[in-house]
Amino acid sequence: MNQMPLTVRRAIEVMGLFFLGWIIVLGRDLLAPLLVAFFISIMLLPIYRFFKQRNFPDAVAIGISLLTLIVVLGGIIWFFSSQMRVLIEDFPMIQKNVMKHLTALSEWIGSKTPFSTAEQTSFIKEQSNNLLTYAGNLLGGVAGGVTGTVVFIGLLPIYIFLLLFYKNLLLRFVFLWFPRERHEKVEETLSEMQVIIKSYLFGLLIQITYMTVLLGGLLMIIGIKHALLIGVIFAFLNLIPYVGALLGNIIGVLLTLASSEELWPVLAVLGTIAAVQFLDNNILMPRIVGSKVKINALATIVGVIVGGEIAGITGMFLSLPIIAMLKVVFDRTDQFKQWGVLFGDERPGLSPMAIPVLRWDTKAVRRKLEEENDIEPPHEGEEEKRKD
Repeated sequence: MNQMPLTVRRAIEVMGLFFLGWIIVLGRDLLAPLLVAFFISIMLLPIYRFFKQRNFPDAVAIGISLLTLIVVLGGIIWFFSSQMRVLIEDFPMIQKNVMKHLTALSEWIGSKTPFSTAEQTSFIKEQSNNLLTYAGNLLGGVAGGVTGTVVFIGLLPIYIFLLLFYKNLLLRFVFLWFPRERHEKVEETLSEMQVIIKSYLFGLLIQITYMTVLLGGLLMIIGIKHALLIGVIFAFLNLIPYVGALLGNIIGVLLTLASSEELWPVLAVLGTIAAVQFLDNNILMPRIVGSKVKINALATIVGVIVGGEIAGITGMFLSLPIIAMLKVVFDRTDQFKQWGVLFGDERPGLSPMAIPVLRWDTKAVRRKLEEENDIEPPHEGEEEKRKD
């Protein structure tokens, strides 16, 4: 039988990606909690296996794992609520400081532009009315949003329990899709995905902890009010690549401006955030998560934007681990290796237009590029046992 022409194969791949994206958009309300539950269940596997090795029944081992998760989430919610309570108690002072900064800004604008204070006040009132109108229009969707959040939170423990309970059945389902001679490669791919996801997600937990302690502690020493709240907000937003750090800086500045009559704390907050982020990006996080999979900045930014368009904040958080999973799968398949190259950071130092060997799809070329970009192959020395 004649092989399918290359152009036809590529056209089918693009069409497949289009329809896959369409299905994801249509089913995002179902897929978002399922994907979150999938990643959380992988993080809970060590706890589950610990109790399974001591002959606990499946349901009990899963129940203890879920209880651990609930305790951790409860602690995070308690911390947020306690910090927000302090912020609410300071609301009169915040209102006073905001008015002072607005007055100073108005005077500065009046000295630099022909707009008078009355014209500025009229403009602010007009924009405020527009904002209130926009907010009123959004209120119609609040009930649906709350309902969706409740459903999301309610489905999570159910999905996590079922994914852990039926994990062996799901693994058998995956293997049955492939011929027996491909099972070794499928097993290797699944093991790599598990190692990468666990190292990435546990690394994020460690990152949230030390970013909150380090940033919040330094701001407290400097004397910034609501230092811990700024630290924890920035730590969580920093999980969203590139975009989150910008939002974290903006929120930190706004909280500082609202809590202080002076401007020097803003510079202190920005300088501290920049120093902590430099330490995190260049020293701490690479050592914690490792260099087993590197996603290039272009794929990361596009993934974050696409994830945000599909599933909002949840999609932005999930974008990077999903891209990492896809890269592992693409690197292990002959048909989609070029997509793995597109997602990866194995950047050649020279142009493939000038060096023909860089156009070849060989293990030697890939190994050389991984060495040049300091990428450690995840399958070397880190295969985990999948026995229960």
